[in-house]
Amino acid sequence: MAISIVDYELPYETHNEYDVSFHGDRIHTLVTHSSSIVDSWLAQTNLQSRIVGLDVEWRPNFNRSIENPVATLQLCVGPDCLIYQLLHTQHIPQALHAFLANRSYTFVGVGIGSDVEKLLLDYGLHVANAVDLAVFAANRFGSSELRNAGLKGLARQMLGKEVQKPNRITMSRWDNQWLTCDQVQYACVDAFLSFEIGRHLNV
Repeated sequence: MAISIVDYELPYETHNEYDVSFHGDRIHTLVTHSSSIVDSWLAQTNLQSRIVGLDVEWRPNFNRSIENPVATLQLCVGPDCLIYQLLHTQHIPQALHAFLANRSYTFVGVGIGSDVEKLLLDYGLHVANAVDLAVFAANRFGSSELRNAGLKGLARQMLGKEVQKPNRITMSRWDNQWLTCDQVQYACVDAFLSFEIGRHLNV
């Protein structure tokens, strides 16, 4: 099986942990709304890699006059992924502001420009150095077609890995206080693939 998830079922209100297995890689995933736990993750995670996979999720907007705020921010460095439930946090730690604004890190994703803009508008989080993987790949290989490639297409072309993105998860309630295992798996894999493609391209 190409993808699976193990739920640690921790007895805490503040966070839970999971192991997501994807095509032979195991990604340890922390889900939290606690600013102090985000502080700890940033302090303890091996951030020697200058590439960081970044993605966000929010509740789908079915009413054009309502723009739902970002619900989760996903950060992935190698086999470590953080899913921070911004919508349910008391306050955003200064360490996260500093990390995202640190130009020595390159935050990578597909269509990352709109994600970064939304983080700034919704939470005042400024991502200083963001690279869109589709644009980068198109320029690297001189292929205008790659500019329109989604994460699914890039993962197939760059890594030879297939990923499913079912609508029932894409369009799910990302604003829920407790994410389902399917949501955690989906959110983790998106950020992990962004990291892996960025590393493969040597962004």
